[in-house]
Amino acid sequence: MESLHILLLIAGYFLALILISFLTNRGGSNADFFKAGKQSPWYLVAFGMIGASLSGVTFISVPGWVEASSFSYFQVVLGYTVGYAVIGTVLLPLYYRLNLTSIYTYLDERFGKASYKTGASFFLISRVIGASFRLYLVAIVLQSLIFDDMNIPFWVTVTITILLIWLYTFKSGIKTIVWTDTLQTLFMLVAVGVAVYYVSTDLGLSGSNLFNFIADSDMSQIFFFDDWKSGDHFVKQFISGAFIAIVMTGLDQDMMQKNLTCRNLKDAQKNMFWFTIVLTIVNFVFLVLGLLLTVYAQQNGIDAHKDQLFPTLAANNEFGIGVAILFFLGLIAAAYSSADSALTALTTSFSIDILEIEKKYDEKKQVRIRKRIHILLSLLLILVIIIFKYVIADESVISKLFVFAGYTYGPLLGLYAYGLFTKWNVKDKFVPAIAIATPFLGYGISYLCEAYFNFEFGFFILILNGALTFLGLILIRAQKN
Repeated sequence: MESLHILLLIAGYFLALILISFLTNRGGSNADFFKAGKQSPWYLVAFGMIGASLSGVTFISVPGWVEASSFSYFQVVLGYTVGYAVIGTVLLPLYYRLNLTSIYTYLDERFGKASYKTGASFFLISRVIGASFRLYLVAIVLQSLIFDDMNIPFWVTVTITILLIWLYTFKSGIKTIVWTDTLQTLFMLVAVGVAVYYVSTDLGLSGSNLFNFIADSDMSQIFFFDDWKSGDHFVKQFISGAFIAIVMTGLDQDMMQKNLTCRNLKDAQKNMFWFTIVLTIVNFVFLVLGLLLTVYAQQNGIDAHKDQLFPTLAANNEFGIGVAILFFLGLIAAAYSSADSALTALTTSFSIDILEIEKKYDEKKQVRIRKRIHILLSLLLILVIIIFKYVIADESVISKLFVFAGYTYGPLLGLYAYGLFTKWNVKDKFVPAIAIATPFLGYGISYLCEAYFNFEFGFFILILNGALTFLGLILIRAQKN
């Protein structure tokens, strides 16, 4: 596709999102921005959450991961189902019972102010870095395919990217996002489905032949039990998947904020049930696409690997202009369905948890402060993404994202586990020190185990850091008054 055509496609796409924003932002109150008035239909939330969970990282990195790691990622996906069950049966009832706007308010009620601020701060760090990872991936793809030819600098690409998000979220936040995520998820699923169809057709595969081809391929191996020291071992991947789902969805203000817009707990639980089923199927389809793209590239002598595999084949019109158009629509939809809700969640958490605007100001001033925070966090995302350009190596972005999440979400996991499964109190003022020390200690243990025992923690680092935080909280245990 020509650069001009891609730009027109992006422009048309965002006009549609801005139109949705205009139709849903009547009012722009904090109640709409933070909770959508608790009137969101559960099926819209479930469908939109698929796009937010997958993001541009999944859209590009999962297919590119197959060549090196086969279908091992599906072990993590199977673990997700256990994690989502815990969210639906344990965490959602807690959040609805306490009628929370920010889920970290629980830590204030359970432990105290220092624990509350610590949990919210770790979320803010985690989400800024996570959202920046996702947007960085999309920005470099757009840069290489469009803006380099137009001599537009990378920082301009990133600024435009964030500006467009701000434009359709600044007024009604989550109320708008519930609807825009639905449209974006639809684009993404259509894109991956059409891509699988066209690639398999080009390879001469259809129906039962396709299933047999996938089953017979060495790259379709899902379960790995041979080397327990490897990061791909089933037990590590499955258990890590369960905990990744719990922390990156159930303990994440971004994802839970959508659930809390449902009318009641029953609707929110229905949302999680159907979301789990569809997300599992969609992730498997992405892996199938990765296998087909890898085989196609190998058979046609195309040198494209990892995160460049899908973009290179689609942009070069290997499967026709229709697939190219859908690829870009799916990529943009996947990226922005994750990033827009992340920006809204960051604004919510900083406003409520750090500044506590609901306790200090009237509604009118709350809205003014929230809008300023929204702008400042947009600028922060731009800065972090630009920094990433100079520190990201050649690993698949999704791998980096999950490893990083193990360090930043680990303390949150330990805090909530301690709060939910013990009746002990803690010396609240020492909680920040425990949470900050944990990632450094976890990294040291991981490094030594790999250096001296050839044992890779992989995504299991999340559980290690959660356990270290839990043990640290036991050390600062206090008698409950």
